[in-house]
Amino acid sequence: MLDLKFIRENIELVRQAVADRGTDAPLDEIISLDTARRRQILELEDLRHARKEAARDREQADKEVGRDLRVQIKTLEDEVRSLDSQLQDLLLQVPNLPHPSIPVGKDESENPVVRMWGEARKFDFTPAPHWKLGETLGIIDFERGVKLSGSRFYVLKGLGARLQRAIISFMLELHTTKHGYQEIYPPFMVKRECMVGSGNLPKFADNLYHDEEDDLWFVPTAEVPLTNMHRDEIIMPGSLPIYYVAYTACFRREKMSAGKDTRGIKRGHQFDKVELYKFTEPDKSNDELEKMVANAEHVCQKLGLPYHTKELCTADLGFASTKSYDIEMWAPGCGEWLEVSSCSNCGDFQARRANIRYRPTPDAKPRFVHTLNGSGLALPRVLIAIMENYQQADGTILVPEVLQGYVGEKVVR
Repeated sequence: MLDLKFIRENIELVRQAVADRGTDAPLDEIISLDTARRRQILELEDLRHARKEAARDREQADKEVGRDLRVQIKTLEDEVRSLDSQLQDLLLQVPNLPHPSIPVGKDESENPVVRMWGEARKFDFTPAPHWKLGETLGIIDFERGVKLSGSRFYVLKGLGARLQRAIISFMLELHTTKHGYQEIYPPFMVKRECMVGSGNLPKFADNLYHDEEDDLWFVPTAEVPLTNMHRDEIIMPGSLPIYYVAYTACFRREKMSAGKDTRGIKRGHQFDKVELYKFTEPDKSNDELEKMVANAEHVCQKLGLPYHTKELCTADLGFASTKSYDIEMWAPGCGEWLEVSSCSNCGDFQARRANIRYRPTPDAKPRFVHTLNGSGLALPRVLIAIMENYQQADGTILVPEVLQGYVGEKVVR
């Protein structure tokens, strides 16, 4: 959430930033309500002063004036509270401001590639897509996934399930032992205020799964519970940065165009992800973002999978992000680059929503932290890339060397 004072004092800058994102925000309503609220607060202060003056006089007439002032004050206080609530609702609809360093662009086609690693494998046969490999090997069961839960669900079987579990275990171990993250196993359902704090509510309510009876929300990513680990807290001096890594299943409605990405396991309502998260001091957050991207890229390198990294332009930024990078792996069977990670610096945007602050020194005034999040990495697209890049002419799949100890096999056959 943006600071109201900042919006008021930099309204044209905010307007341009929102326009660069290719979206809109209720800025005129915010300014109008803010003006009305400040005017009523001044009036309220005058009435409170008048009531104090009236209270000094014990004459009956002044007592009646005092009672009348109390009624006026109560009415104005109610009106100010109503304006506060309306302003809060409107502020939650304003996206974060793009960082000045990122490229201005109209859509994802204008995201520049900043790094490339690895070379696409040359096949002496036509590489098959993962859905054909999965069905032939009996490790992906689409029919029973639909039977159990409907469209965009599937069942992993045998070595398919074991390979998925191996990828998760490998990534968690790499991030905890080599990159310095503390592993967290959070709930997969959270309270409404957690969704608000992370920036998912109110904007993305239609894409979330919700238990109405208990008002619990299924997490679309571990970013949500990790953001709220320190909600309404003041982090003590010397504690930052804090690095967390968590595995969760993720749940999204994935409302997509009919016929788009319907083959295979690229998009589903439930998927697994290992999430990286950081709480940092403001002046170090962009450096920490670069480190986070390097951590995610390290996973790709250890798996021996070619990838490229893109910096997102203004119009492709996530709602809460001020600066982001996407990592995409090459999938030769699908013939496309698949996004396996998006790493973002959210500045103090989430921290303001979730009220997460820190003290630079013991006697310092609390300041809002900066939060960062990134996939480290997301499945099932990593599984797709492994299957399609490591497939053999006989239809089997080699298991990447770093995963063989977890899988217990060298070949999926």
